[in-house]
Amino acid sequence: MSAEFEQLVAEFERFQAKVANVDDRFADIHGMQSELAGLQATATSPDRAISVTSGPGGSILAIDFTEDAVKLPPHALSAAVMTTLRQAVAESARRQATIVEEHMGDGMHLVDQVLETQAELFGTTVEDLRSKMDAPSTVERVRESTEDYSEQSFVRDTGSASPQAPPPSRGDEFLKNLFDEEDHR
Repeated sequence: MSAEFEQLVAEFERFQAKVANVDDRFADIHGMQSELAGLQATATSPDRAISVTSGPGGSILAIDFTEDAVKLPPHALSAAVMTTLRQAVAESARRQATIVEEHMGDGMHLVDQVLETQAELFGTTVEDLRSKMDAPSTVERVRESTEDYSEQSFVRDTGSASPQAPPPSRGDEFLKNLFDEEDHR
């Protein structure tokens, strides 16, 4: 009976160690969620005519144009918007991965996975993308404009009654399901 009791005690201690590990990993989950909610990355086109701000999960928070942007031909404006948008979303994804990795442990290698995927998509190297992470000033720039366009929108009708909250992003869904998947291993 004593050996059986000792085995039960050992099992219980292993269980407590696992619970303590989980408690440690999730102790600052609210801090991570808060950082993710406030995440923003801004990219500016080389000619500084277009600025795009992206948030968590690749959500687009703002697209700003200077007077020079509206002088561009439609195809050039479209290309510049898409390039700047991709840069902002990519930077947002890198920052999001960094925040998650900082809070959940670097054993996930999430930042490396994001960098590898982006390097393949953008036809560049992981090292080039990593250097951009180390120098945020290359992405974030203060928009120099003589006129403030921040209250204007070309995407939505500003006369509508009340804006609706955007639906949950794939990034939000990933974070919500992240812990459920670990529980089922």
